[in-house]
Amino acid sequence: MESEPTVGASASAPPPPPPATDDLQSSNASSPADAAARLIHAVEQRQQHLLDKTVPHVLYRWIGCLVVVLIYFARVYLVEGFYIITYAIGIYLLNLIIAFLSPQEDPEASLGGGTLPTRRSDEYRPFVRRLPEFKFWLSIIRAFVIGFMMTFFEVFDVPVFWPILLFYWVMLFILTMRKQIQHMIKYRYVPFSFGKQKYGKKPAPAESSE
Repeated sequence: MESEPTVGASASAPPPPPPATDDLQSSNASSPADAAARLIHAVEQRQQHLLDKTVPHVLYRWIGCLVVVLIYFARVYLVEGFYIITYAIGIYLLNLIIAFLSPQEDPEASLGGGTLPTRRSDEYRPFVRRLPEFKFWLSIIRAFVIGFMMTFFEVFDVPVFWPILLFYWVMLFILTMRKQIQHMIKYRYVPFSFGKQKYGKKPAPAESSE
């Protein structure tokens, strides 16, 4: 006898598993975020590469900084406002100047008067700043660029009497620099490195020919 075909067995086979819709949706949702993160990382790398190329060009960097500062003050002069932003930038610059003129290790906090040479017999050590020159320059550029962009929003134009702000900033600058100069005199350091003094060899005495 021939066996009848088992139709029910083929019909009872388990269906294929459905596609993981949750995984697909999560991957689709995370792909724009990943793309944005990669784009931001690439822009940051490009920006850092350009900044690294400007490190040896000290004079040109500071000329560009001067141009940015002049553009900002021209903008403030033309609109005749945003003096509170200028005052905030001035206070920020004062803090940058103090950090630029201060040593990396505070002599008051270290034993023996710090690591700065105080006698001629001391070994030469270059002055190490708390805020390096490049970061000092970059912070100034960023401050004025951000301040320039803020001048396009009226919400930051707080009405103030600017001569009072200018007088207060000048007095604060004088008092702060006086304190910094007293600190320099007390611990006998200069916030600039002129390089180690080099001594040339004495010329050999000429032999007298008889």
